[in-house]
Amino acid sequence: QVQLVESGGGTVQPGGSLKLSCATSGFTFINWWMSWVRQAPGKGLEWVATISDLSYSRYYADSVKGRFTISKDDAKNTVYLQMNSLTSDDTARYYCARGGTSTGNYDYKYRGQGTQVTVSS
Repeated sequence: QVQLVESGGGTVQPGGSLKLSCATSGFTFINWWMSWVRQAPGKGLEWVATISDLSYSRYYADSVKGRFTISKDDAKNTVYLQMNSLTSDDTARYYCARGGTSTGNYDYKYRGQGTQVTVSS
């Protein structure tokens, strides 16, 4: 069965950095686009970034463009999210999800349990 397990969250000061990881299993990872989405308290699911199969293309929400980088290691079936210059607006639970599109408009049916990122001084 499809499994996605996120890690790497935590509490960081404004301007700091974190790198999230998502280990996957149960599907042919190399064939899939992969995404990160997030949900802040009291808000809906927000698309963050998507990477195409074979890492040919990467797409970002305007709110994170230039600060976040999505990558994946096909040998490890793992996708990453490097987050720099974090602000309080980035505080949310971050989910790794299978699939995605260049615009983020996608039914993120398969995602993990998430990892909490809190940006606070």
